[in-house]
Amino acid sequence: MFGTIKTTIAALALTASAASANTIVDIAAGDERFSTLVAAVTAAGLAETLSGPGPFTVYAPVNDAFAALPEGTVETLLKPENKDQLTNVLLYHVDDRKLKAADFPSGSNYFKPVLASERLCITSHSGVTIADGSGETANVIIADIVADNGVIHVIDKVLLPGERPACH
Repeated sequence: MFGTIKTTIAALALTASAASANTIVDIAAGDERFSTLVAAVTAAGLAETLSGPGPFTVYAPVNDAFAALPEGTVETLLKPENKDQLTNVLLYHVDDRKLKAADFPSGSNYFKPVLASERLCITSHSGVTIADGSGETANVIIADIVADNGVIHVIDKVLLPGERPACH
């Protein structure tokens, strides 16, 4: 009888700790500033992956960053027939390491996102900026939101793959 009670208590404790997990997806889903990002991650089928053990660093654009894209871009990317393109854009925002702001070396350096053929140029000097394949730069507006499976850096622009950014 005591063995059954111990097993039940252990199972309840394990369930409670799993339920209190604070993954990158949990944090984003709980913050209205990321509702467009969460919709995109869900449409691309990446929610389960980004809820996994990681580690991940996610450069998370706020809703206003998505709204700044040309009209109709988000709606087009969210269509099922554009899932591959949406997935590529989203994976451009993910690194498969846990990188806090202090981990970015001073100056400008290339970083390789999960989207293997692409590069980002991350500049760390009294703040962090990220240059993407469009030639534009995103600002990290909130750094180091720590999750159980990585870290989130909130950015003010959607990063777009394309040409390798200049990184000097």
